[in-house]
Amino acid sequence: MPNLRDIRRRIRSIQNTGKVTKAMEMIAASKLRRTQQAALAARPYSDKILEVIGHLAAQPADEAAGTQPLLDRRPVNNIEILHITPDRGLCGGLHGNLNGMVGQFVLSASAPVRLVCVGRKGRDFMVRYGRDVRATFMNIGDRPTLADTLAVSHIAIDDYTSGEVDEVYLAYPESISTISQRPVLKKLLPIEASDLPATRRVGYIYEPTSANVLGSLLPRFVEMQLYHALLELIASEQSARMVAMRNASDSAGEMVNDLTLTLNKVRQESITNELLDLASGSAAQAR
Repeated sequence: MPNLRDIRRRIRSIQNTGKVTKAMEMIAASKLRRTQQAALAARPYSDKILEVIGHLAAQPADEAAGTQPLLDRRPVNNIEILHITPDRGLCGGLHGNLNGMVGQFVLSASAPVRLVCVGRKGRDFMVRYGRDVRATFMNIGDRPTLADTLAVSHIAIDDYTSGEVDEVYLAYPESISTISQRPVLKKLLPIEASDLPATRRVGYIYEPTSANVLGSLLPRFVEMQLYHALLELIASEQSARMVAMRNASDSAGEMVNDLTLTLNKVRQESITNELLDLASGSAAQAR
């Protein structure tokens, strides 16, 4: 028969854990709206800058547009991935899905892959399995600025322009809704400018030239894409943590109810046994 003291101790332990998970759920919920608004606000900028790059690259009679190093395509001998993951756990399968996606890509890639890890969870996973980690960035926080991501984007740009890598990919979670986050792996470099129809290829006059404007805009595009990916990560992390902690709190409540029922049954059984002992003793004395 289970011990009453052990059951009570376990109930108190689960109740304390439930209080912690409930507090974490409330903290994540308080941050969720702000992080989702920041991620949604960055999406139009990320999409529009690619459209502008496509327009600049498609300017007629501009031979210099094809000499931009960040647009240059070459045979793929080395690949680099900017792997963006949370610093902390307790957010469901968010970082597990990201690590699994990137790990599968590394195993199936036709060229050597090295990683730039932004976040502790991605770094720990890749180091554990012996992958080539080029650099690590952690503790960026949940209110990053564009300046916080410049070091990462400059590594990607320098490695690509110097010829050390021939493709750069960006891996991050995209926030679909509060309960849904999708891991994304997309090519960052070389930049693939969007194709414009012939009717939109108007010969605007740029100062100093369209090639100069394009050359200054391409690094800003890489920086913006990385910053947007970080905002998507933070929104996804808070959503996943809120849902995970809510599920944990609900599970703790169910366990407490089950243990309370078991406690009552054990206590009732104990009382019944004591009454039977008293009745048996009274009957024995009556003889």
